Amino acid sequence: MKGIRWKFRGISAALLAGALSLGGVLAQDFDPNATLNLATNADPTLNPWTPGAVVESNLINTILFDQLVRYNKKDLSPAPGLATSWKVAPDGLSWTFNLRKGVTWHDGKPFTAEDVAFTFNDVVLNKKLGAQNAGNFSKVKSVEVVNPSTVRFVLNAPFSSLPYYLAYFAGILPKHVLAEAENPLQVASFNKKNPIGTGAFRVAEFVPGSYVRLVRYDKYWGGSPKIGSIVFRIVPDPNTQMAQVISGELDFVSVSNPALLAGVERNPKLQVLRQSQNLYYFVALNQNDPRFRDVRVRQALLHALDRKAMIDSVVRGYGTIATGPIAPLQKSFYAKDVPQYEYNPKKAQELLRAAGWTPGPDGVLLKDGKPFEIDMPTGQFGYLVPATLLVQQYWKAIGVKANVNVMEWNAYIQKMFVNRQYEATLAWWSTPPTPDVTPYYASAAADKGNNIPNYKNPALDKLLEEGLKATRVQDQVLIYRRIQRLLAEQLPYLYLWYPDIISVRNERVGGMAEINTATAFQHSSEWFVKR
Repeated sequence: MKGIRWKFRGISAALLAGALSLGGVLAQDFDPNATLNLATNADPTLNPWTPGAVVESNLINTILFDQLVRYNKKDLSPAPGLATSWKVAPDGLSWTFNLRKGVTWHDGKPFTAEDVAFTFNDVVLNKKLGAQNAGNFSKVKSVEVVNPSTVRFVLNAPFSSLPYYLAYFAGILPKHVLAEAENPLQVASFNKKNPIGTGAFRVAEFVPGSYVRLVRYDKYWGGSPKIGSIVFRIVPDPNTQMAQVISGELDFVSVSNPALLAGVERNPKLQVLRQSQNLYYFVALNQNDPRFRDVRVRQALLHALDRKAMIDSVVRGYGTIATGPIAPLQKSFYAKDVPQYEYNPKKAQELLRAAGWTPGPDGVLLKDGKPFEIDMPTGQFGYLVPATLLVQQYWKAIGVKANVNVMEWNAYIQKMFVNRQYEATLAWWSTPPTPDVTPYYASAAADKGNNIPNYKNPALDKLLEEGLKATRVQDQVLIYRRIQRLLAEQLPYLYLWYPDIISVRNERVGGMAEINTATAFQHSSEWFVKR
């Protein structure tokens, strides 16, 4: 489940926010030969499009494989990467990208438009390969080579958010290395030993089960990186990762459990960092079940949850109450003035009574003689189990019985996401910083796509299409605020909270983008280690 897995990527260096910028730091104040020690939870696959290369691989691949577009370090708007500029056609059915000249691959070969066309035509759009995240580009028909430094993305429908998705784990692959492979995503010598990218660092050594060592690429188009190497140590256990950052063996860790911070707060060389992200937790109610098609029921079940208490209990206060799928991180698009659902059990009971539910002899609500019982599987991952058990207790207090079934993670994903064999479940989505939420809400994405609650609303579909057609930011703002209001009223998902990212860094490290994880790694050439 793409969106879920991305929250806990297992990259302990995931959140490199809050560090010092290079501004005001003189060259003699940092060590150009320093090594930065990060961690990942398992052996990575060094190919951004290989299926299953997610939690252990994404951020390393972001360093190795540049993208056409990367995020602006201040506001997450699309900024130049391998492409220096782009323009959409008047009819919205194509985008033309002007490529950066003079870029070379790690083996010295020149980067050209042929590499971009190969990455998308032969890999991403080749359905036989099943490339990771290929669904993000379902509206792309083909990529045309205009000339060696220009490509055109030809679309089958308007796709105004294309630049955002091109900045979202969409690294470009080398045609001259992979074009002859039967499957460019399964070349072991590339994926597990010697990948060739255009990023600020290249792979020098990969010792399975131990570490991956990257060294700076001095011919990087953005200028030679300011540190000599980055070592990703393979450390599966988060407790061990925390112990190693305290001892100085690691320079960064991300913190999945705030309870692990106890030893950090007493160490003057370590700083606890907190930042927001484009992610939200939710309860999905499977609307193939007729009980949940009544919006009053959905609203009641949200009113029954004390989300502030859940944030305090589950994530130790590191989060804010969610109002919809567009997080506050997207400052230009986030709409705060939408319907709110305060904790109000009495209001919840009134809404359920209006929907025809009345108390039974054992306190469980009844309708047409049937008790209000909900099958609610949950996976053994992160915050899911404790959060689900809290939901169970809150719903019990209003007469709704949730039968919680704790499952192994992969079995849970198969049951809930693939087969849709659930009535309610608590999960999360991590998405690109674009207001386009079509993959998670469109009627066409129900039952088999990322529309987990199988919510279908023609009025919403029309608004989503309008958003994809709009190319001016001011038009997009108006449309997506209308979308947020509709979603807050209708509650396709019961929105819980936007979690904060918690990470720990050694004070010797700086130069890292503050705004979010992907952006920090996209600008790795700017990282430095103070002497």
